[in-house]
Amino acid sequence: MDSALKPFRILAYIVGVMLLVLVTCIVLRYGFGIEGPSKIVSPIHGFLYMLYLVAAMNLGMKARWSWQYIVGVMLAGTVPLLSFVFERKVTRRVEAELAAAPTPA
Repeated sequence: MDSALKPFRILAYIVGVMLLVLVTCIVLRYGFGIEGPSKIVSPIHGFLYMLYLVAAMNLGMKARWSWQYIVGVMLAGTVPLLSFVFERKVTRRVEAELAAAPTPA
């Protein structure tokens, strides 16, 4: 489970930042008629979000979370700033589960 946490954390931050950049690009596109940045950022964000979904699913399966919790974590990447909040929440949960787990002899 620990091996799945690091990729999830990295991708949660990257997707969160890219979503903020994407929102800025959308404001530029529809508010000011500047289309160039959104044409570049949109597919990059989409690809990184797919990686985030895989990382969240991988972590959720290894941690044996409920499907509802896994889907909630996955959807956190669609709301600006929420991926940062869920990254902290998930990290605390996984670290607590790892600390409570018996160590192999």
